[in-house]
Amino acid sequence: MLVLLAGIFVVHIATVIMLFVSTIANVWMAGSFGAQTNSTGLWLNCVAGRCTQLAFSKEDMPSLQAVQAFMILAIIFSVISLVMFVVQLFTMEKGKRFYITGAIMLICWLFILIAVSIYTARFPHYFTAPKDHHGYSFILVWICFCFSFIIGILYLVLRKK
Repeated sequence: MLVLLAGIFVVHIATVIMLFVSTIANVWMAGSFGAQTNSTGLWLNCVAGRCTQLAFSKEDMPSLQAVQAFMILAIIFSVISLVMFVVQLFTMEKGKRFYITGAIMLICWLFILIAVSIYTARFPHYFTAPKDHHGYSFILVWICFCFSFIIGILYLVLRKK
């Protein structure tokens, strides 16, 4: 049981770190334009190492801000869930389940789902060059999506022994 809890704790820390990296890094979409490489994230557009503000249409800016907000909320709720797990681990009676921790982690999972869904629905038409592809930040978010769901369910099922 202790090994299982330690494993879940390590995966939870990895999920928090990957959420930070995917939100901060500007590689949600990547590609090349001639000899120059370019990447776009939630905050900046980088071409050949020079970064500028994103140039999306005014209709898409609220969607981008929603993605930014939901990713930040996902990070906050993931960290809160991690803290609650540690608190519950040391204060909860034996035989009880980690309901609060699991519920908070599933809220984080929901925020990740909303953010990635909005980004996937609203922004692919800006990246239509043959060499454009999803960057590592986008892939990390999907990995965090899977991990946060699995961790949230495991927290709801596990009992403190």
